[in-house]
Amino acid sequence: MTESSPVKAIVTDIEGTTTSISFVADVLFPYAKARIQDYVVDNAAVPTVAAEISAVRAEAGEPDASVERVGEILVNWIEQDLKITPLKTLQGMIWRSGYEDGSLKGHLYPEVATKLKGWKQQGIQLSIYSSGSEAAQKLLFGYSEAGDLTPLFDHFFDTRIGGKRESASYEQIKQTLGLPGHEILFLSDVVAELDAAAEAGVLTLALDRECIGEGFGAHPHVTDFNQIDLAALR
Repeated sequence: MTESSPVKAIVTDIEGTTTSISFVADVLFPYAKARIQDYVVDNAAVPTVAAEISAVRAEAGEPDASVERVGEILVNWIEQDLKITPLKTLQGMIWRSGYEDGSLKGHLYPEVATKLKGWKQQGIQLSIYSSGSEAAQKLLFGYSEAGDLTPLFDHFFDTRIGGKRESASYEQIKQTLGLPGHEILFLSDVVAELDAAAEAGVLTLALDRECIGEGFGAHPHVTDFNQIDLAALR
């Protein structure tokens, strides 16, 4: 970190920011969808899974739903791309087995790992904020194409801290990091998330991976991490 840079912490989104949307949409989601019904039935007696099954019933308003019905609900949520915490947690459990047996590797854009390591060496705090569960985040970066990157990160924020389009979530992140908003940079490809972060006084930068060049409102944008100039952010 240069002396002229105000940034002491970087919080980054995953999908469309560090990782291609296609990896999440075309690899991870189908992998979980194909397995989730059998997974909840086969593991219903496991305490951690049982707790998420109960959470699904509560979220769906079906307290007496059978385990088979819970599986149907989960598949429906996946098809609707809903950001519901018990779904994300169960997906993370399924993905773990895939990462551990080598059938899954976490995708990263080519420059991401090197840039993250460079920021860490400069003394910048690094955190993830994603709608995917903390466990899923750690799996993606722990079994990434660039190796285990989890030691680079101080925090893995997920929907338990709040929705990514709610400014209160970024207020919570500021409190957790112990820094004012103008010393925190949030990276994302979603304008509504960037708007919420900016409302909380956090610095924002849009990732324009598709090189659209517009549609980011008041947020500055870059096409990859190599274009990020921390000293230029105010």
